[in-house]
Amino acid sequence: MNWRTIPAAVMIFFLSCNNEQESINPVETTITESVYASVVIQPDSLYQAFAVVNGILDRILVEEGDTVKKGEILLEIVNTNPQLVSKNAFLALQLARENYNGGAAVLSNLKEEIRVARHQFQDDSVNFRRQERLWQQQIGSRSNLESRKLALDRSKAALEVLQNKYVLTQKELETQLKQAENSYSASLVNTTDFTIRSKIDGKVYAIHKNPGEIVNTTQPLVSVGSVDRFLVEMLVDEEDIVKVKQGQLVYLSLDAYPQEVFKAEVFKIYPRKDERNQTFLVEAVFKEAPGVLLPGLSGEANILVAQKEKALVIPRKYLIGQNRVKTKEGLIPVNTGLQSIDSVEILNGITKETEILSP
Repeated sequence: MNWRTIPAAVMIFFLSCNNEQESINPVETTITESVYASVVIQPDSLYQAFAVVNGILDRILVEEGDTVKKGEILLEIVNTNPQLVSKNAFLALQLARENYNGGAAVLSNLKEEIRVARHQFQDDSVNFRRQERLWQQQIGSRSNLESRKLALDRSKAALEVLQNKYVLTQKELETQLKQAENSYSASLVNTTDFTIRSKIDGKVYAIHKNPGEIVNTTQPLVSVGSVDRFLVEMLVDEEDIVKVKQGQLVYLSLDAYPQEVFKAEVFKIYPRKDERNQTFLVEAVFKEAPGVLLPGLSGEANILVAQKEKALVIPRKYLIGQNRVKTKEGLIPVNTGLQSIDSVEILNGITKETEILSP
């Protein structure tokens, strides 16, 4: 269209229409405030089973999707090394026990050395007392007395050294015995933990290894969870987490059910923040669950954190900034309350009769 060909009267009409503003009046209605969260569905009691020994995965006795009972064998691991470790630990335990009980030469030799040293000390003590009495009777020389005294002191010191050595050696052998007992107990656990058993009555959701592959204690082997009880895992932004409380109603939609809305209830709020995405994990349980649920289903949720009836409400698009609305008299400050996706509660500043202009 060429604007130069438009008559002046028509041009004035266009400008008048453009200058007209939409206007509304606040209304009293019910308003609800909700918190948005992303959703992932997971089975209740879902856990990953790990091996407690290194080895090779020999057999897988279940398939993904199988229901299992608590204690049922899921996987079997082949490993001969713990058996050799257990035998060596048993031999070390026997040796430590014999040493501690005194049957070995370590303590027996010390006992014999202490016996000899004690006899020597007693002999030196008798000789010194005898020489001391003679000296008191002016018999013998002072050098003989000092020699007897020096011999007594030496034998006493030697006896004390051997006694202290015996006590210290006995404590060391006791410690070695306890360490050997612990090592042997740990080796027995390793020799029996060649199977992975289910800890719950549930379903096998994932098997992470194939037969013949090497397994270790840091990699999960199988994932098991509840059969029919599922949890709604929601990630809530840190700005909204303080509004979320246990027991609040949740409306959620799943990508697998695009035409339906389901109800849930906040069950648990985890206090630790995920630093990667600045969110908190919140769990909810279904009030109305769909007929088929699978781990990993995703969707969106709104957690109802507040609701108020007979609230004075205006559309959010009519709010200027955080606390002003436009009227024919100009901008008027207001105080706001609850806020939904498209509405906001006005606590004071305007009434139902106030005509509000579109910004």
